Amino acid sequence: MTGSRGRWLSGTLSARSILQPKAVAQAVFHPVWIPASVDPSVERLKRVRVIAGAVAAFGVYTFVQGKFDFTEVLQNMLTAAVVLLFITPTTVGVMLFVWRRTGRIRQLRVPLFNSLKLLLLFIGMVVATVFLWQLSTSLGGIMLVVLGFTALWLTGFLAYGAVQLSGNFFGSAAVHRCLPPLLAMVTTWLMAIPDLVTGDLHGLSFTMGIVFILGAPVTVTAIAFLEMNRLRRRYGIRLGAHPATLPPLPAPSAYGPNAGFVPPQGNLYAPGPQYPYPPQHPYAPPSPYPPQHPYAPPNPNPNPYNQGNPYGS
Repeated sequence: MTGSRGRWLSGTLSARSILQPKAVAQAVFHPVWIPASVDPSVERLKRVRVIAGAVAAFGVYTFVQGKFDFTEVLQNMLTAAVVLLFITPTTVGVMLFVWRRTGRIRQLRVPLFNSLKLLLLFIGMVVATVFLWQLSTSLGGIMLVVLGFTALWLTGFLAYGAVQLSGNFFGSAAVHRCLPPLLAMVTTWLMAIPDLVTGDLHGLSFTMGIVFILGAPVTVTAIAFLEMNRLRRRYGIRLGAHPATLPPLPAPSAYGPNAGFVPPQGNLYAPGPQYPYPPQHPYAPPSPYPPQHPYAPPNPNPNPYNQGNPYGS
């Protein structure tokens, strides 16, 4: 639930990395203020689902419909941007109304504004990419090459950015750990409902069209319920609880599979604990004198052989 007012990028971008859309997308769309995932296996499932959905959509638009309608793809990108622009703040607003019963909303101001800035940045890049593609195809000539190359770079940038955002959903995990799965469910269902209502099966048969339309929301819902269930069982994080009332998450393991090595904390050179007894050699001969506590009162009878008759009355 922490936010950052200073540095944004999660990595250092050099002149060479600017030409790599993946590196730029990872630095921009996964800022330093977004907390690390507590369940890497769920994050991998999200990325696999995004990639599989993109491949399935590309296959339907290319092979099933007989041609790749680039104009329809651009229209779908704008539609998705509009849905995100209205649905994401609305859903977060509903959750803020729920959380205000158990905590103060002002505590969430910084991560909320950071998440909103990330959302607006992504939508702005989508609109700019669609505009450049339309402009490059209408002008032609040398401008087609220049603007087309820029639009192609932005398309790759947005594709890698979508993979990054599939896990943190515009940094909403910095507000509440259960917000990303909730927002993913709401968004995918609202994107699928218009196709179900209008009967747009994208050239598929009735059965395959229903499977194609419902594939995204059903798989997103399953992964979202899995994530929220694990958050509740393992860490006690519930969607209806105010983020300030949630228990703190455990520190990442120093030898975790994905956390990397975390050096030991504290002063490595501080003196160790002091023991009242000096170290003894394991093979040293036994002492003829019984051990004495260092803080015990002096023995009034120092003769070790006059300990009294153990069998006396």
